[in-house]
Amino acid sequence: MNQESKPNHRQNAGDHLANERTFLAWIRTSIGIMGFGFVVVKFSLFTREISAVLAKRPQIEPTSYSPVIGVLLVAVGALVTLFSYVRYSNTKKQLEGEHYYHSSILIQTVTCVIFIASILLIVYLVKTT
Repeated sequence: MNQESKPNHRQNAGDHLANERTFLAWIRTSIGIMGFGFVVVKFSLFTREISAVLAKRPQIEPTSYSPVIGVLLVAVGALVTLFSYVRYSNTKKQLEGEHYYHSSILIQTVTCVIFIASILLIVYLVKTT
């Protein structure tokens, strides 16, 4: 083995390890998104139950978008998990082929969906307060 192949091998290993760290960061992000969606749905149910108990009357089903937003966030988290694995696999193949092309479509998509969900939550909170 010559001296030139060792640095390439080390760099290649470092690239693969960085790819794995990035994948795990995306997994943590997806868990956070799903957890936030779960909290949004459960908090909505909690506030409806509390308002029904405090009002001492049968619970009237209000029109609420928070369960929809919460389920959307959980779905986005699941999709982030799936797409992060696809990105990890593609990056791994590119690194093994010694040609890497950066793509930020996952970052742009997640940013847009989370931004839209946060706008919907803001609108919902403004309407309910």
